[in-house]
Order: sequence, then structure tokens, then C-alpha cells
Amino acid sequence: MRSTGSPMIARIVLTASLLALTGCGLVYDAVQWIYPIAKDDLQRVCARKRLRVGISVEPFRPFVFPAVFTDEGLRITGMDVDLVRELASALERRCGREDPVIPTLHLVRVRDQFVELNENKLDLIVSAVTANVPLEQAAGIAYSIPYYDDGAIGGMARSRELAQSIRTRFGAPAQNGEGGTPASRAFEGLRVAVPELRSPYVYAKEYLERSELILCDSLPAAFESQNPPVDVILGKLPVLRYIVTRVRKDWHLIEWADGVPLRLMREQYAVAMAEENYRLRLFVNDTLFRLRESGRLEELRRKWHDDFYAYPRRAATEGLPFSVEDLPQHYDQGTCRWMTSR
Repeated sequence: MRSTGSPMIARIVLTASLLALTGCGLVYDAVQWIYPIAKDDLQRVCARKRLRVGISVEPFRPFVFPAVFTDEGLRITGMDVDLVRELASALERRCGREDPVIPTLHLVRVRDQFVELNENKLDLIVSAVTANVPLEQAAGIAYSIPYYDDGAIGGMARSRELAQSIRTRFGAPAQNGEGGTPASRAFEGLRVAVPELRSPYVYAKEYLERSELILCDSLPAAFESQNPPVDVILGKLPVLRYIVTRVRKDWHLIEWADGVPLRLMREQYAVAMAEENYRLRLFVNDTLFRLRESGRLEELRRKWHDDFYAYPRRAATEGLPFSVEDLPQHYDQGTCRWMTSR
């Protein structure tokens, strides 16, 4: 009797004690003493001594470059990788430990990044993520303040003549009775490729109802697509500008007559994290604010967007390592197919 009754008696005593404490407002403290509350999101990162960061498998130069084999092993580099290093350094100071907080990069496909955030496999995503274009798949995701303000959705065409034609059609006034947006008229009848689950994909689905849309696993896949063939690629304007200038000079940025790029929508790039990670978000926002106030963000922008360089050399001297397990999918840039539904 005694052995079976003791647990019941203990529960009764505990319940009575908690009820007695409610008048003093101490029930919360008592429960916390019995069942300690888990550490918050920022404390968990500090205790782990690792910052788990999702970086896009699909390269978005100059934010994220393809991986490089170096004497030190596999390395990846780019403006976003430099930003991860800055965040990890600030976090190390914030945690107040002598041991370093190591940024651990995980190369993740765009379609899987938000899922892994919500499953607590990542702390942050830093891959030129657009904060101001709604994405259905990003439920439960929060964004930092922007670290790059001059983003936009733009386009590139397979020929200079086609780029000029799109520019002319975009700027022309609508004819009598002609509906639709300037973009829908400018790209009418063209085969337009967009990277999957990125802001250009959202824009094209909504506004290019007169185009034949092609969904691609990555930007490199769009360049290589022959079946279906591609006339125009929509993408992040800073990425497209870098590509036509230094990588694919056979493609042409869609620009106005004065050389200013055609912007379909303005964008701001931010760090993404789980919505409930409030303290981590506050820390990231504070760090980005200080980086901007000190001029460091502008230094990073000039370093990666304006300077001329060989990125493999920067990867060898400044790049960060990532898991070898991520390498196979890193070099598999996927395919393109017709978008069958909108």
C-alpha cells in the first residue's frame, strides 16, 4: 500500500502546493523549478558553438559561387559567404566564449531550404533571399532587415535584337482595348524561363500570363535548356548583370536605351530564419545594422559586385568549407520543363 500510494500522495501534495502559490503569483516559478524551460534560440546556438547556415546549392554569383577544390579542401565563397563569416564573428562575441562559434555551411536546394528551417535543421538561410516578395512555401519563415537594398527582378534575352524588342514593347502604351500589364505585353508569346521557387517564379506566374513559362531547377539549367528552348530568362538583376558581364556574354541584359536595366520589381535581400527564433532575429538585425553603419556592408558589395577577380583564388584564401555529402547535388544543376499550372 505504501509503495503504491506514495506517488499519488506526492502528486496531491504538489498540486496543493501549486494552488497555494497562485495567490502569490509564484506558480510559474514553481513549475519552472520542477520542469526547467529549454534554452532560447540564441542560447542554443551559443551552447552548440555552431551556426548552421543554409547556402543555395544553385550558384547565384556573386552572392554564392560554385564550390572549388583547394589545398585546404572544398571551399565556397561569395558575398553571402562573407556575410556568414561576419555573423559568426559577431555571434562569438555575443556568446562570450573563448571557443569560436563555427559557421557550418549546408548546401541546400532552394525548394528544400524553408522545409529544413522549419524542421530545425538550419539556423539561418543566407542566399540572396528576397524578403519583400510573398512565397507560399515560406510559411513560418521570418526575415531580417535587408543587407542588400538594390535588388530587382530583371531579364536577359538570347539575342540583342530580342532584348531591344522587349524594351520597346514594354515602353509602348497599350493600344485601344488592349489589356494586361506592360510586362505581359512585352513578353507575350515568348518562352520565358524562371528558377523554381524564387521571386522571378512568383512574378512570372502572376504577371506573364501571355508567355510560355519554363520552370528550371537552377539558373545554369536555364542556359543549357534545349528542350524546351528558352528565349528569355528572368532572374535576380544583380546576378544577371554579373553573368552577362563576366560569364555568358552571348546573352544580353534587357535594358532601356540609356543602358539602365529594366526592373520588373524591386527587391531586398535578407537573412531568413524560423519565425519563432525571436532573439536570433534580433541579434542578426542588430549585427546587420552595425555592419551597415560601419560601412562594412558597402565594402562587401564593392568587393563582390564591382571589383574584378578570380573567384577560385578568393575561395582558396577566404572561402568556407562545407559538407562533402553536399557535393554531388551541388554539381547537378537539374533540368527545365514546361510550367503546366499557374
